[in-house]
Order: sequence, then structure tokens, then C-alpha cells
Amino acid sequence: MTSAIPVGDAYPYLRAASAGIRHHARTLAPRGEPPASAADRVHLDVLHAHLTALHQLLDQLADTTRPPRPSAGRQLATAHTRLWQAAAAVHDAFHLLPTVDTTASGTECHPERLPEGPPVLTICQRHLAAGHSIRRKTTPADLHTPASDHTAPTSLT
Repeated sequence: MTSAIPVGDAYPYLRAASAGIRHHARTLAPRGEPPASAADRVHLDVLHAHLTALHQLLDQLADTTRPPRPSAGRQLATAHTRLWQAAAAVHDAFHLLPTVDTTASGTECHPERLPEGPPVLTICQRHLAAGHSIRRKTTPADLHTPASDHTAPTSLT
């Protein structure tokens, strides 16, 4: 998908991340073929990392856009909330998937040796940090509003 707005060399990292996700989606399920396998915890962990990074970016953009352009800022704040809802759903799906048995292969996992903690907890730590951000700016009712509702969160107006 190309943009109608000329971008030149602006935001190369965002464009590279988008291209990487598009490429991954195409290779995961080529056109006309069913997906090779169901989602696993690694996929959902990486996807959650992308969603929370986008969540943080939208938070910053909404904060800087809101004073000069209130309507655009409210729309970005709504996108910020919807992105949180997507990240929460991915986090919940992650915990519904079975864990991989690392002892079957003969190599045991030693989470106490990892500075960030056990791998299963990194998604939770990331999710809690993003949750702290969203709860500072929205109400619980805003977080549970259906995604099809296009109104801006009330606490941000």
C-alpha cells in the first residue's frame, strides 16, 4: 500500500517496520493458500511489541497534535485507545496459547539467568507499562467502548 503523500526520506524506520510486517504477512500466508500454521506465542509476543511501540508513538503524536489541531488530536487519541484494545486482545490470546515444552528437547530454560525475567513475563511487563500510559489519559468506560464507535475518549476532550 503506497501513500498519496510524497514522503521522500521522512521516517525511514517507520517505513521499514511497515514493510517488514507486510513482508511477514505475505510469507506467512501467500495469496490463495491457507496459513501454514496457527499463531504461536513467539508471533504474538513480537506482534504485541509492535502494537505497544505504536501505542507509545500515537500517544506522543496525540499530545503534540492536540494543542494546534484539536480535532486531529482527538482522532489520534481515539486511535491510541483502539490500539490499546488490540494490544490487550493480543496479550489475552498469548496467555490462551499452550506453552512450549523446553525440557523435551533436553535444553532447560533458566529464566533466573535472564536480566529481564522469564520470557513469558516480558509481554506482561510491556503490557503493564502500556496500561499505565493508557489509564492516565482515559476512563475505564473509554477502554471498553466497542471499536466501531468513532467518538473520542471523553477524558481527552
